[in-house]
This record gives sequence, structure tokens and C-alpha cells, in this order.
Amino acid sequence: MLVWLLPRMFAAVAVTAFGAAMGYLAGDALDSHGPLWAFGGALAGVALAVAYDLLRARSLLQWLRDPQVQGAPRHTGFWGELAHRVERALLRREYDLEHERQRLTQLLTAIDAAPNGVVLVDDDDRIEWCNATAADHLGIDPLRDRRQRVTHLVRAPAFVAHLQSRRIDQPVIFALPGRPGSLLTWVRPYGTDGHRVLLTQDITERLRTDEMRRDFVANVSHEMRTPLTVLAGFVDTMHQIELGAGERDRVLALMQEQAARMRALLDDLLVLAQIESGPRPPVDRWVALEPLMQRLRTDALALSGGRHTLHVESGGQAMIAGLESELFGAMLNLVANAVRYTPEGGTVDVRWLPRAQGGGVFEVRDTGIGIAREHLARLGERFYRVDGARARATGGTGLGLAIAKHTVQRHGGELQVDSEPGKGSVFRLVFPSTRVR
Repeated sequence: MLVWLLPRMFAAVAVTAFGAAMGYLAGDALDSHGPLWAFGGALAGVALAVAYDLLRARSLLQWLRDPQVQGAPRHTGFWGELAHRVERALLRREYDLEHERQRLTQLLTAIDAAPNGVVLVDDDDRIEWCNATAADHLGIDPLRDRRQRVTHLVRAPAFVAHLQSRRIDQPVIFALPGRPGSLLTWVRPYGTDGHRVLLTQDITERLRTDEMRRDFVANVSHEMRTPLTVLAGFVDTMHQIELGAGERDRVLALMQEQAARMRALLDDLLVLAQIESGPRPPVDRWVALEPLMQRLRTDALALSGGRHTLHVESGGQAMIAGLESELFGAMLNLVANAVRYTPEGGTVDVRWLPRAQGGGVFEVRDTGIGIAREHLARLGERFYRVDGARARATGGTGLGLAIAKHTVQRHGGELQVDSEPGKGSVFRLVFPSTRVR
């Protein structure tokens, strides 16, 4: 403070002394009262110094009232130093505000890109902010619905009751508004004025996966129980009853049939597990299609046993990038299904069709019993059968289409099915252009 005040004091004393001297000299020249003129000159010097100081203070005050108009006044001395320090403090504040604004923007951008929904509501359940995920989950508009009560927009009774109960110890699960699915929502308080944050998560796929896992375990248990029960019954019969040679051979043949059924089921389960857990098929390992078609022709003839008319066309020069064992397994499952569900005397056509836009299609067309439209969407699910009794009678495990579907998806393609009851079915493995040449 003294560094600022001392120069101003010296300047004021100097101006006052100069005014007094000039007044004294003027009085002496006029042959008047020199001391009186000296006093007047001193007062004039003081007034001049004060006026000059007030002008600089006024310019600083004007700048402080609107600091955005121009830079701070470039004065020397106390007012210049004060203006410089105020300007530097304002610039520092603007820099800090801009830095915090950028950090807030980055934070909101990160939250907006999060896979979980975030909604900020006040003590009156009014929406203050929400990210895009929460808006999609709850069916609201982030801008239009701001300051609206979230309970007026999301009318699920379970959600409204949970929000009004103010419970934070457990989440609530309710149906997604306007579409099928389930939403998990946590409510957490933040701040000191009753504000809360709602965290939403779409658990539709998780619940579906849990249901599929439960169904899978139940289906495996059911499929294994039947042959094991038959085997155990035959073993007990052979222990307790003396069988003749012919009857014993019949029983052993049935036991062998059930054992083969269990072995086929376990083999398909292992194949499916390997497909799902294995690495993605390579894109630089090319498999010639023609040898696969020849092997399919041989296996199809063996499966048919002369009961069907079979046409297996040549694969030409086509090649598919991927794993040969997986590709052949998927194709064989489609051929085996066609033979299995086509009555005696029917026709099964197997061919490869190049696509005009690139890629190719492996197609199996039959004149079998066909499939109703309501079953088409579920084909490819593990153990899903249109007719369970008929599938067991023909020896199917219920995993063939699941293996084919997962295989073609791993190779970047898809399984397509067209069918109509009584008019046969068409199964296609569609491969993208990146996998075919």
C-alpha cells in the first residue's frame, strides 16, 4: 500500500510547493501580499492535483461499469496499478469460468454417451437434465420436457410408487413405456436440497438371456433324462428277468439307440459351445466350396437311404473365407433337416447361388411338411422344435439350426427361412461379399 501512496504524496507535495512558489512570485511581481498569493497558489496546486486524480479515477470507474467495452485505462501511478490488477483479476476469472465450462461440457458429453440413463430431478420430481440414453429409455424429450414432472411423463405404476416412496435401498423394475422390454431404475439423492438422480438401465436382453439359460438347462435335463431313463429301465430288466437271445438282442439294440442319441446330443452341445466361445473365423483362410458340396452329396445319400430324390449342384470355383469344419457342419445340418422332415418320395435340392451385389447363398430347398409362419421367428433357438414328438421320432437333437445360425453369424452372414405348411421349406445361409470370392 505504501508503494502506491508514497509516490502520490510526493507528487501532491511537489505540485502544492510549485503552486505556492508560483503564487509567491506572482505576488512579489505585483508588489502585493506574497504569502497570501503563495497560499492561493498552493490551493490551486492542490486543486489541480485532486482534479487530475479524479479524472483518472473517473476513467477507471467507467471501465469497471462496463469492462467489456475496451481495455483498462493505461494510467501510471496508483490508478494505473489498480486498473491493471483489476483487469488481471477479471481476466483470470474469465479464464477459470471458461475452463470450468469446458470441464462441465466434457462431463455432460461423457454422461450423455454412457450406456446407462441419467436423469436429474428436483425435490418436486421435476426434470432438470437428462442424457440421451435416459430420454430413449423413458420416452421423453431432453429439451421439451425439462421442468416437467417425471411422474407425469412416465406413468408406470411401479416407477411412480417407487419414486414417491423415496426408497434408495433397492431398484425398481418396470416395463419400458411404449414398447416391449424391462427397465431397471435406481434412485439416489445428491446435494442438500432434495435433488435426486435416476439411473436407468435396459435389462431386456439380460432378462431374455437369463430366461434362455434357464430354458437351456431345463431342455438339456429333459433331453438327457429320457434316454437315461430308458437305459436304466433296460439295465434293471436284464438284471431281474432272464431274457432269450432274440429279446436280449432287441433290448441291446434299443439301448444302443438311446446311447447314440445321448452321444449325438452331447456332440452337438460341444460343437455349439465351441462355436460360441471360439475366436472369430479368419478372413484370409479360403475354403473351396466344391469339395464341401461333394461331401454333402455323399452324406445326404447316406441319410436318405434312397427314399428321396436328391439334387446337389456343383459349387463351381466359389470360395468362402472361414473355418471349413464349421462351414461344413452348418451346411450338413440344413441338409439333414431337409432329409429328416421330407416324406419318402420327396425332393431335396442343394445349391450355391452367387449374389449380384456380392457374396453368395447356400440354399437347401425341400418338399417336406413345411413350417407355420408363427414358428419361423424362433427357428435357430436351442432345442426349439415345431413338433417335438416328430423331432424325437426322427432322431433330431433340436440344436442343428442353432449351430447353423451361430456359424453363419460368426462368418458375417445370416440364416433365412421361407416355409409354408404342406409346401416345403427353403433354408439359406447368406454370406457377405467380404467372405466370398
